[in-house]
Amino acid sequence: MFFPKEMSEVELIVPSKDLVAVAKVLSGHGVFHQIDSAYLGQENLGPSVWQEKAGAYSLLERRLQSIMQNVGLAEEYPVKAEVESVADLDVIRPKVDRVEEEVKRVSDNLLSERKRLELLESQLRQLEPIADVNVEVGALRKSSFMHSILGVIPAANITRLKTSLLRVPHVFFTLREDAQKPIVWILGPRSNSDVLDRAAKSAYLNPLNLPDEFGGTPEQITAMLRREIELSKQQVSGSEADLAQLGISHKNDLQKLLWEVHISRIMADAIVRFGQLRHTFVVVGWVPTAALEDLTSKIKEVSREVLIETMTAGRSGHHTNVPVALSENKWLKPFQMLVGTYGHPSYGELDPTLLMAFTFPLLYGAMFGDLGQGLVMLVLGVLMHNKIILKGMQSLGLLIAYCGASAAFFGYLYGSIFGFEGHLVEEYLHFHLEPTWIAPMENILSVLSVAIDAGIVILIFGFLLSMFNNIRGRDWAHLLFGHAGIMAFLFYLSFLAVVFGGFFGSTALAPKIALALYSLPLPFGTLMIVFGVFVTFGGFFRNMVEGHTLIEGKGIGGFAMFLVQSVMDLVETLISMLSNTLSFIRVGAFAVAHGGLSLAIFSLAGEKPDVGFWITIAIGNLFIIGFEGLIVGIQTMRLHYYEILGKFFHGGGLQFEPLKLSPSREES
Repeated sequence: MFFPKEMSEVELIVPSKDLVAVAKVLSGHGVFHQIDSAYLGQENLGPSVWQEKAGAYSLLERRLQSIMQNVGLAEEYPVKAEVESVADLDVIRPKVDRVEEEVKRVSDNLLSERKRLELLESQLRQLEPIADVNVEVGALRKSSFMHSILGVIPAANITRLKTSLLRVPHVFFTLREDAQKPIVWILGPRSNSDVLDRAAKSAYLNPLNLPDEFGGTPEQITAMLRREIELSKQQVSGSEADLAQLGISHKNDLQKLLWEVHISRIMADAIVRFGQLRHTFVVVGWVPTAALEDLTSKIKEVSREVLIETMTAGRSGHHTNVPVALSENKWLKPFQMLVGTYGHPSYGELDPTLLMAFTFPLLYGAMFGDLGQGLVMLVLGVLMHNKIILKGMQSLGLLIAYCGASAAFFGYLYGSIFGFEGHLVEEYLHFHLEPTWIAPMENILSVLSVAIDAGIVILIFGFLLSMFNNIRGRDWAHLLFGHAGIMAFLFYLSFLAVVFGGFFGSTALAPKIALALYSLPLPFGTLMIVFGVFVTFGGFFRNMVEGHTLIEGKGIGGFAMFLVQSVMDLVETLISMLSNTLSFIRVGAFAVAHGGLSLAIFSLAGEKPDVGFWITIAIGNLFIIGFEGLIVGIQTMRLHYYEILGKFFHGGGLQFEPLKLSPSREES
């Protein structure tokens, strides 16, 4: 749990006759991370045949998914599904063709009818504005010598249109008066149709496209369109019912076909990546060591002649090619998600999930300490996690619940419930609640000092974890002279004693840890200079330990560049240590701000506990939970990503992606 799962490399020599059976075992257990070993094979017909099969299965799977989507079926597999081998394409393809043809016939009719319905409704919308105009539509279209334009125009543009048509013979009718968009009819010689169309377009006249198949007045055409729309809707409903019935009747067959094609495609994709020899195939991949014995026994059951060689990867050294499988714990999943956003752990380093599972709710609760609001968040998170409300945010449910529980705990320590503190609790809620630790609003400087102390403890722990990772990875250069190595750690302790213990020692913000260090009988000023030299020239000393070139570049220019870079490293380290330490002051600052925001809500509510008072308090609490809760969450993430994880966590690991026949089943 503190480290990624131990992994073992597996190499198999599989006889050709057992190829499909072994591929099924590897794909069906969800523990085998395959490595492409096809480069070991020869250029022959074997791999190309399987590549063609993989493409054919992939095409069939997409077709089946499209069919199920058309008939309204979810992509589900049979409850009890088992396949002995890959599906025979010559057998399964005609089955898919028959179902697809039957569904396509109904689906095409439905699509055609929907397009017709859309056209009819569009024509009706165009005619409705002139339904009361008594004009024969056919007369507007049948004339061989006259050009007619009927449409809607912005009222402000009528004058511009008439001006544009002054030199063109025409007749202008306003069929319906309207203050915004009147309906007009322009009639002129067909020889001037281009001029009439350009003038209408420049005046932003929107022509009404009348249906050619209907004749009569707009009122008569509108009535006929409404009848046709009703008939079309009935046709659409009938086709939809036919599709739904096809889905019901073919549900079991489609699910079975999809399952067979799906696992055949996965196995074919895996086989394509096998390395082929004359009569055997070479399979290479990684398996969690805990699952290795069970997997190898299953392989030997289906192939007595298979040769299996395994090798467990050690934790020390660099293993960039080893896939990283994290522990599967649903209670820690939200924190794995947060860590994954920053980076995937590498094989040899600590998995920071457990650390974040402790520090994230702790810092969140310290900043958002309120017993009542925390309990509301806890209940909300539980409901989200169980998909009772806000189902789309289920992945955040547990995280919100954890943070809410921590906020409730700190609210008890602060003596705050729904913003009520001190005498306000007894005055309005009629029970007694005293701070069991500290009241942030009454001890502002003390709270800020404690926040800095907590940050120092977390940063020191980060240094220790970094050194632990370097020891495990036998990276002695970075252990001694890295940015979070021993020299940097000792420099940080001296920095704390000199700056926070000595310089800020007389202020109320001085952290207790720095004061305790400063009280030790040690020459921290001298030590800070000595360790500062190692920090300044850390790159030089790392190159010395690793046996690399001590100084990059040659001559005076190279040496000068080395000095400038070294001094900049020291400046960057000093600024980083100062900012990292002071950054945790925001924990105390938000604890104080939380109480201040609650006081602002009370000032708006007034003093009289009437209905308006309680409505204001309720709305104010909802605002604090939503708005400030989000801001505190962002600040907590910032502290982890910029101040904590960066000290010891490098990430960059290769994610474990095992072969799976049914991802949905594995995830459930």
